[in-house]
Amino acid sequence: METVRKKSRKREAMLAALRATTEHPTAEMLYNTLKPEYPELSLGTVYRNLSVLAEEGLVVSVAHVNGQERYDARVEPHTHFICRRCARVIDLLELEDAISGMYGEIEHRFGCLPESHTLTVSGLCPNCCARLNEFAFTRSDAVRDIKNVLRLKTIT
Repeated sequence: METVRKKSRKREAMLAALRATTEHPTAEMLYNTLKPEYPELSLGTVYRNLSVLAEEGLVVSVAHVNGQERYDARVEPHTHFICRRCARVIDLLELEDAISGMYGEIEHRFGCLPESHTLTVSGLCPNCCARLNEFAFTRSDAVRDIKNVLRLKTIT
């Protein structure tokens, strides 16, 4: 027998907040977003309702990033990129056709019948790459400047 749950304004607000973002928030991030509108909201309520939403297939857990579970209201299979530096989670929707296109190859080569997939890629996001390049550029400029100063001191 299927469990019928009564409607919950807080649960509906959580689902709406998840659908309105591409940030893949943690329970705590959702709590902080919704707390001003729902002052009686507790973090436990957020966790319980995320569990209910996941059971109902309305949200999925993307991954554990830095020890915290991240959630997504986009429930169809799609690839994620997780930045190892800032923990940003990015949807890589453009890859889905290519990945789903491999299903035939998997069936042909391995005799398996693929039905769905989960793929997570990790590395550095564009923002962290830019910061890293900025740091490398700044550092190399500083090293060059120090060498020039030292060179000038030995000449004089």
